[in-house]
Amino acid sequence: MDSMDKTVKFNVKGDVEEASAQEILLKVYDSLQEKDYNPINQMVGYLISGDPAYIPRHNNARSLVRKKERDELIEELVRSYLANHR
Repeated sequence: MDSMDKTVKFNVKGDVEEASAQEILLKVYDSLQEKDYNPINQMVGYLISGDPAYIPRHNNARSLVRKKERDELIEELVRSYLANHR
């Protein structure tokens, strides 16, 4: 059979793989520190209120943090906390 007669399966991955909640939290934390904000206070403010103004645009942190739902970010925080304190 000629190779031109075979069906070839082609898979395309997105240009950018979606960042994990952990990666997002760490990058946002670093961006807040670079801007001399208190990262914990700012992140808690965002997670409680949903107001993206708590997160600076520095290093694209505001866009990055909005790629995940707040509940997914909180789940990651709880999961990490329990994994390190049990």
